[in-house]
Amino acid sequence: MADIDLNCDMGESYGAWSMGQDAQVMPWITSANIACGFHAGDFSTMQQTVLLANVHNVAIGAHVSLPDLQGFGRRELRITPNEAYALTLYQIGALAAFARAAGTRVAHVKPHGALYNMAAKDSALADAIARATRDFDAGLILFGLAGSALPQAGEKLGLRVAHEAFADRHYEDDGSLTPRREPDAVIHDIDAAIAQALSIASNGTVQTRAGKTLRLRTDTICVHGDRADAALFARRLRAALDAARVRVISLSVAAPGT
Repeated sequence: MADIDLNCDMGESYGAWSMGQDAQVMPWITSANIACGFHAGDFSTMQQTVLLANVHNVAIGAHVSLPDLQGFGRRELRITPNEAYALTLYQIGALAAFARAAGTRVAHVKPHGALYNMAAKDSALADAIARATRDFDAGLILFGLAGSALPQAGEKLGLRVAHEAFADRHYEDDGSLTPRREPDAVIHDIDAAIAQALSIASNGTVQTRAGKTLRLRTDTICVHGDRADAALFARRLRAALDAARVRVISLSVAAPGT
């Protein structure tokens, strides 16, 4: 039986603006990546999302981003490695305060959007994010694009890392995600996205946009919480993984190497 962690980007509402279906998605996932106020989220939303994750025994992660509320963290901004280190540490610390107040802890760190994609290719940025994660808590799990510079940087520093794949994103032949500027970057059809997730979880393979078969080491699969059908997708994906005898379990619970 294969094991997989199922994570979702959450806590992305801001002030009076509501985004996502967090309460409906949370029962079907095992890890929640909570926005820390740089691309989305605010102090009230962070607090509420931590409490919601606690209710469902879902592992809590800091979803760290470039400072880009207007662009939802999806615009590339030029930052130095020192800035990447500082903004990562800042955001982990903010979420950790809410986790501690709720009697729980941050279990993992995952960059968001443009920062995620930049750190997948830029070893200096990847190293800075990994160092900030380690310096805050060497027991944190660092999430990054499967096979990319980010999990490699974490491994070099002795961190436990999670190679991540995506159920509803197309891939390029080099293993990168199809840029969101492309019209077919996101797989909107639920059945097609579930089929891709099952291939990744059961076989360790994914078909690229050009038709090439890629092998992926995958520890966790992401479900996007900003889909209009996020709750339905999460429920159906969880049911499909269960039917395929894939054990869906948080990486913070599963022992390393199991």
